[in-house]
Amino acid sequence: MLVNLAYLLRKPTGTTNYALNLLPHLTPLNPCYLATAASGLDEDDYIPVPPNLTAESGLSGHLRRLLWTQWRLPQLYRQQVNQHRAADLLFCPIAEAPLFTRCRFVVTIHDLIPLRFPVSKAQTWLHRHYLPRVLAAAEHVICNSQATADDLMQFYGLQAKQITPILLAYDADNFRPLDLPQRHYFLLLGRHAPYKNYGVVLQALAQLRDRAEGDYELWIAGPPDPRYTPDLQQQVQALGLTSQVKFLDYVPYAQLPILLNQALALVLPSLWEGFGLPVLEAMACGTPVIASNLASIPEVAGGAALLVNPTEVAAIAQHMQAIAQDAQLRQQLRSAGRQRAAQFSWRQTGAATAERLRAFL
Repeated sequence: MLVNLAYLLRKPTGTTNYALNLLPHLTPLNPCYLATAASGLDEDDYIPVPPNLTAESGLSGHLRRLLWTQWRLPQLYRQQVNQHRAADLLFCPIAEAPLFTRCRFVVTIHDLIPLRFPVSKAQTWLHRHYLPRVLAAAEHVICNSQATADDLMQFYGLQAKQITPILLAYDADNFRPLDLPQRHYFLLLGRHAPYKNYGVVLQALAQLRDRAEGDYELWIAGPPDPRYTPDLQQQVQALGLTSQVKFLDYVPYAQLPILLNQALALVLPSLWEGFGLPVLEAMACGTPVIASNLASIPEVAGGAALLVNPTEVAAIAQHMQAIAQDAQLRQQLRSAGRQRAAQFSWRQTGAATAERLRAFL
């Protein structure tokens, strides 16, 4: 089996973390990886690909990768098939694959957010014109939640038998309780984008009692986006929250558990998520969670988080106020979150993925 990892980032985000946590569990399938040195794989374990095919090279990196996927990847696939005649499957852990070739592939779809909340013409075009052809050519489609499976059936007309939802997991060695002193900040975690709906949390913070005394802060951790971050910063100023809101930029993976452990709560008011990994990582750390009641988030949170309509500012503020002031509620959510997180593991996710892929080898 050939696994395309040409997209992996040096600063891991969701899809990169997904692939890296999956790899150890694919070993029984004797995979051959396409990757760069930045992937961290041993030199003997991968076939090198150009290093400029990722989002770290901007839009040009995406375009180069799409062209490489259509022209160079099929050649590498044929070479592997000729050398190992039984290894005739390509696994693509993101929604990209070569078209109009004889490549047999299984693809993972993480979300269809660009169809619900378009953020760029390029992404919307890909989801409307390129992705339907990828799905039509795929041997099978893996996705990370039933909500995403439902979207695939709604937007592209796929049948349930063509899709296998496999819930993601978290790194239990990294995300765990650390017995650190709690600080008085709420945490938003993720990139700045309109569908993340961060503005409602700013409004909710402005409604908290005792806010004027600076009792509560809001920390926003995630890479800025010149299209959207200035609007958030202007909203902070307009609401008089300058001294209580911190923009932390990208936070290294190893530092995330510290950030989560010391937060009063993670707030995830997204209008849509393919999975919502920060919810699971926060619960694993014993951090209370306030999250949207839409899409996949209830699948992940179960009954272990405070779920809320993400458009209702007053309801979000009420939950934030309750967590800040009620130690018993915080303890209940910590305990319920850890119990819920214990039901997820990369061993289970990896084994289910390997089993599904094995069926097509």
